[in-house]
Amino acid sequence: MKKTKKIAVFFGGCSTEYKVSLQSAYAIIKSIDRKRYTPVLIGIDAHTGSWSWYQGEIDKIENDCWKLKDFCISVFPSPDRTIHGFCYLEHDTLKTISLDAALPVLHGKNGEDGTIQGMLELMGVPVIGCGLLSSALCMDKALAHRIVEMNGIKTARFTAVKKGYSENEVLRQAMELGYPVFVKPVRSGSSFGITKVSKEDDLIPAIEHAFLHDSAVILEETVKGFEVGCAVIGTRELITGEADEIELSEGFFDYTEKYTLKTSKIHVPARISPEKSEEIKQTALRIYRLLYCSCFARVDMFLTPEGEIYFNEVNTIPGFTTHSRFPNMLKAAGMTFDEIVESLLNMEE
Repeated sequence: MKKTKKIAVFFGGCSTEYKVSLQSAYAIIKSIDRKRYTPVLIGIDAHTGSWSWYQGEIDKIENDCWKLKDFCISVFPSPDRTIHGFCYLEHDTLKTISLDAALPVLHGKNGEDGTIQGMLELMGVPVIGCGLLSSALCMDKALAHRIVEMNGIKTARFTAVKKGYSENEVLRQAMELGYPVFVKPVRSGSSFGITKVSKEDDLIPAIEHAFLHDSAVILEETVKGFEVGCAVIGTRELITGEADEIELSEGFFDYTEKYTLKTSKIHVPARISPEKSEEIKQTALRIYRLLYCSCFARVDMFLTPEGEIYFNEVNTIPGFTTHSRFPNMLKAAGMTFDEIVESLLNMEE
């Protein structure tokens, strides 16, 4: 009988996106083919950062009830590349578990920014997803924009702000960009810390709010039009989903809208011409390659009324629930959720 492959699935994490991670990981774990793979579930506590090998019912992950002593074994990563896995204590005896690969489903900081990817590389465990460099580049909005812009793809104009900034200088820079201006933490996800500022009086409070989420902030001009996205999977040979479109009735696509869709709608496929949809897909592929992405990512862009495409950001670990944008774009291209999960795990075979 063929031996199953041990795949570590990381969930939780020290991030403001902890609960989103639980939802995404649950959906993925539920879809893993147990005849081919043995999932090793590694939960990371949001407060302590401790790693636990979770062995209980997967429904408790979705409901954030997984941190129970009876079902959790404390583990720690081993830098010994002959183990390529974890160590843990059992009756005062040090034991190890070796892995064939790991799939981090950790949104935001300490998961999507290259930290966990670097740890796994030190452990000698193949990462299913973008590696250290790509994850770090894509998480840093300023660096990603500069790289993409240098390669001839339009991006919104922006300026970076660091602590100790001059209020007069940032007010001047915002005026040059033109109101409304977006204030964003450089390294954050799910729109945490982002404010759309329409008047000068609100700029400094928005910058200080963004600093609660990161040590660097950017001011970014508003690109007229609407947001479109494209799911990409693969490393050598790439597959795209259908481009989607975010329809907003007010404000911007913030955390609340992303997970409730109270005043917005997501259209898959996007309500655009086949030619423009293909252009968006090809632009997404270029960006994916430019930022050294691998396995999977979601590339977000803006489409202006004049038909111009502007780069927004790359999510290297996009939302992965059955109703998230990433799987729905691939579903529109003919892949079921189970097939998407299987294709990702297959990349390490």
